[in-house]
Amino acid sequence: MEKTNTETAMEEIKSSPPKNSSLFPVFPQTQIPSAPNPSTSYDAVPEWLRNSSFTTDISVINNAVSNNYGNIHFQENLEEDEQGEDVEKEDRKSEGTRYELLHSSASERGHSSSDDDEGKKKKRKKKRRKRKKSSDERPRYDYALSPTSRKPDVRTWANSAAASDKEYYFDSRGDRDNLAFGSIYRMDVARYKLHNLRKTSELNYYRRDDKKTFEGDIDIDALDNTLRSGGRYWSATYAAIEHHKNLKRLKILTPLKPMMNIPADFVLLSDEVKSDEGIRGDAISGNVVVEESLEDEVFRKTKEFNKMTRERPHDAQIWLAFAQFQDKVASMQPQKGARLQTLEKKISILEKATELNPDSEDLLLSLMNAYRSRDSIDDLISRWESILIQNSGSCTLWKEFLRVVQGDFSRFKVSETRKMYANAIQALSGAWTKQHRQVSGGANSPSTDPAIVRLELGLVDTFLGLCRFEWQAGYRELATALFQAQIEYSLFCPSLLLSEQSKQRLFEHFWNSNGARVGEDGALGWSKWLEKEEELRQRAMKEESSHDSGKGGWTGWSEPLSKIKESNEAIEKITETDGALDELEDESEMEDDGQKDDTEALLKMLGIDATAEANCEIKDARTWIRWSEEEVARDSNQWMPVHAKTGISHSEVPADSQDDEQLLRVIAYEDLSDYLFSICSEEARLSLVSQFIDFYGGRMAQWTCTNSSSWADKSLSLEAIPDSLFDELRRMHSFLTKEGRNQSDTSLEQVFRSSDDVSMRTSMMSFVRNATLLCCTIFPQNHILEEAVLIAEELSNTVMNTSSCSVTPCRALAKSLLKSNRQDVLLCGVYARREAFFGNIDHARKIFDMALSSIDGLPQDVQTNASLLYLWYTEVEVANSIHGGSGLAESSLRAVHILSCLGSGIKYSPYKCKPSSLQQLKARQGFKEQVNSLRSSWTRGLIDDHSVALICSAALFEEITIGWTEGVQILEQAFTMVLPERRRHSHHLECLFNFYTRMLCRHHQEMKLSKLWECIVKGLDIYPCNSSLYNAFVEIGHLYVSPNKLRWILDEILQKKPSLLVLLFALSFDMSKDGTEHRIHRLFERALENEKLRNSVLVWRLYIAYESDIACNLSAARRAFFRAIHACPWSKRLWLDGFIKLNSVLTAKELSDLQEVMRDKELNLRTDIYEILLQDDVDSEVMKIKISSVADG
Repeated sequence: MEKTNTETAMEEIKSSPPKNSSLFPVFPQTQIPSAPNPSTSYDAVPEWLRNSSFTTDISVINNAVSNNYGNIHFQENLEEDEQGEDVEKEDRKSEGTRYELLHSSASERGHSSSDDDEGKKKKRKKKRRKRKKSSDERPRYDYALSPTSRKPDVRTWANSAAASDKEYYFDSRGDRDNLAFGSIYRMDVARYKLHNLRKTSELNYYRRDDKKTFEGDIDIDALDNTLRSGGRYWSATYAAIEHHKNLKRLKILTPLKPMMNIPADFVLLSDEVKSDEGIRGDAISGNVVVEESLEDEVFRKTKEFNKMTRERPHDAQIWLAFAQFQDKVASMQPQKGARLQTLEKKISILEKATELNPDSEDLLLSLMNAYRSRDSIDDLISRWESILIQNSGSCTLWKEFLRVVQGDFSRFKVSETRKMYANAIQALSGAWTKQHRQVSGGANSPSTDPAIVRLELGLVDTFLGLCRFEWQAGYRELATALFQAQIEYSLFCPSLLLSEQSKQRLFEHFWNSNGARVGEDGALGWSKWLEKEEELRQRAMKEESSHDSGKGGWTGWSEPLSKIKESNEAIEKITETDGALDELEDESEMEDDGQKDDTEALLKMLGIDATAEANCEIKDARTWIRWSEEEVARDSNQWMPVHAKTGISHSEVPADSQDDEQLLRVIAYEDLSDYLFSICSEEARLSLVSQFIDFYGGRMAQWTCTNSSSWADKSLSLEAIPDSLFDELRRMHSFLTKEGRNQSDTSLEQVFRSSDDVSMRTSMMSFVRNATLLCCTIFPQNHILEEAVLIAEELSNTVMNTSSCSVTPCRALAKSLLKSNRQDVLLCGVYARREAFFGNIDHARKIFDMALSSIDGLPQDVQTNASLLYLWYTEVEVANSIHGGSGLAESSLRAVHILSCLGSGIKYSPYKCKPSSLQQLKARQGFKEQVNSLRSSWTRGLIDDHSVALICSAALFEEITIGWTEGVQILEQAFTMVLPERRRHSHHLECLFNFYTRMLCRHHQEMKLSKLWECIVKGLDIYPCNSSLYNAFVEIGHLYVSPNKLRWILDEILQKKPSLLVLLFALSFDMSKDGTEHRIHRLFERALENEKLRNSVLVWRLYIAYESDIACNLSAARRAFFRAIHACPWSKRLWLDGFIKLNSVLTAKELSDLQEVMRDKELNLRTDIYEILLQDDVDSEVMKIKISSVADG
């Protein structure tokens, strides 16, 4: 029996003596001494090759693999050898019988020649058969096992036992896997193919009969051609196969229902599903390995969803998952018709789901989004209206509907959108009135019903959306008047039992009067103004009664003197008017003709033809630049409404254009009566005031959770980056650029410079200060509003927010507030923190000591604020010790003394010496008892500022006295006292997590990166819109992670949870690290793929500013501008950015057309282009006069 080629090759490998092997054939093999033991030859290798991976003989691995391969297929080779011997015996028998050739005639020679041809064909077939058998007997991957399997034109390679005349070879195509595979032959790199699961356990795995798979791998000489035609596993051929719907894939499926507890003595009859179905089961974990194609998956998932929807038809999440699965199916279908059919199926699923669950807002929103992909905008609006009629009390549906109406460019008009907002507020207000009557019986007392509180918060958010819309559309006076009216109507309503209509009539009298409103100097509030008016009326009546009593006797009914005078004046005016009617009628026609002639003459003097089309004569783009700049300046100055009775009479014709502007800035009661509503809950009122302060740029502590709908609406409607977020981005940029290498000076602050006027900022901060001071009377001892008042006072008195002032700008206001309420210890703490912020640490300590020393003599409800005051004092001392203030050691000892007094419960005394060990031990024990007492209340969800401050104080005490690990343990134990879902919606717990993150970041060098990284990532998963967490994430990632990996993580977050905050931090990081233009461009485009971010004005403004100012690509900025105004047509500032930044690429005709479109969309344009032309004419005349005077002189 002859040996096969494989066995012969294996025996040669085994019998060959060990040769000198080298991984680098460039060096002569004779120079490398043979070493039987790798450990002993380590010293003989040069210094630059001192690595075990360079000195290992790879041929040993090949020999072991070939031996193992031969043992596995030994039985198979025996069977093939027997078959080969039988074939050879038959060939010998056929060859043994020979016959002599006979002479034939010429006619028979033709037949003999044909027989010879048939014999040759048979021989060729036999050779082909033998060649095929030998190729089948050879392993498919023997070229990776045998070092002699090479191309015929290559004589010797690395690890080859054959002699070599040439000592080295040049590697023209280097491969990084040379060291791993032991040669420089490029075809030795592993290639991957898809295989069938059922054949993995069969012995004839390498002998497939399927000719469609690449059999060129068997022939080593044909590999190059195969690769050219088929390619590697990433080639187009395999990509097409991978995306084919009939290709079966391996998947691990987890059962939808939990596995039952099976007893240990129970024996399953079927551990696995039958293999002919392509499924393998795992009895322990319950997972199932399935081999299925895309069609099989669609069939299986549809069957599962149909079963679940029949069993649980009122589970909205199952229907939503079923609808989302249709999106996955549509993404796999290349044909448009098939995708439309899948969309129709999705719509039918959601329609059936909404029939069974009519109150599910998620199902209705998903259905309307599906309609939006199919229907026109008119049909979509009609569908929205029908749904909102049935669900008029849903704030979520109204918000989404308003977003759809506001973002449609073809239908957008300011007046139409304003009507939709009025309908939304009136519908929600009607639903509130209905629920309020059912709960409280019509009384105006504050309600604690969660449904009513949620509805009131939704009303406030909808109202804020209206104010932002009016402000961004250019109607800034109307937005300010809406805020003033709503705050007066909701917070300062007189305590009278009035119906809604009576309340509105009374408020109309207040609004049309000359009384000061919220935010204006001398404002008292609606209720106090009404009391003052009543006092004046009573006093006037007393004076009239005393005057009448002096006369004596009956004098008949008489009216007050003031009314008599007014009536007499009115009668005189009427008589004068009646006498002059004839003259006015005669002169009116003549005046009209004269005015027309004067107007035409004036236009001709300016070189303007009134008969031509409007604005077509303006051919200079610089005129439009001046117009846009003037428009921006007027928007910055004209944002406060004007009273109707302050120097302007409606009966007189205004004398100049300034009076015209004043008349346009008057907001009548009819302009805002449709948007007023009543709220009673404390949460809704505080939300209204807090969002008002934030709207006008005031700074205040976090007042709500970042996961709330109001926070999300605020971030998506931003037109400029707020100062608080700018501080976070500025801190991150300075941290990233402090190393000074491979950094860039470009930041978001340079890209998006704030163009607000300093005077506007100062006046706006005064307005915020006045309004917040008045609101503090409604919310007494609210430290968040008190801090906002003091910061607004600082910003109104200083040009820049700096901490280098020697005297705190808010000191006078704080002292006056403390004189009016000396029991407000939290105001003392807020004032002391502002003093410490400006560097006056000694003054801050005096204020804290005074407040803590006097707290025991105050009422019990005031004493509960002690923990918050202790925490603030400690944080001031810790910050002073960390940032290098005066007396570093003393600050730490002071902090221990302050916390010891809080923990032990003793009366506070100013710091004199270091607290004793016994006092610290008592404080530690006291903190443990106080924290344990909070467990029951926290479990019920009763969390407030004072309990959070107590836990932070306990953790800070452990950090200072023992170490940071004990402080972290206290915070982690506090998190376990609350349910995870409750943590997502509590701003108190979010503040506690921020404190926890700051403590970890302070000690990042002393702890493992994995723990710190895990905590930050977990926090971002719970609070994905927290800017402090993103700042810590980027700073820690910059220290321990490569920039590319950090970019990859930010990209992944932006893709999974797109938000404006993630985009801003990703842009700031790339600009600080000198990122490429293509990457930043890709970040913008990826963010704009999201539907909500596509309607963000701030994203588009940043995009245009970057392309025009940083990348200097004006054509790209022009494209982004036109896309922006189509997505956000309501933003006037976005339109003006095109005039200011793109005037060099936009012609005068295009700029004129843009202004016409702005007028068609009813945006508020304050400047007429003729004013600019007239100003140019005046300037030219003045210049001529100056030139002539200089020439005469």
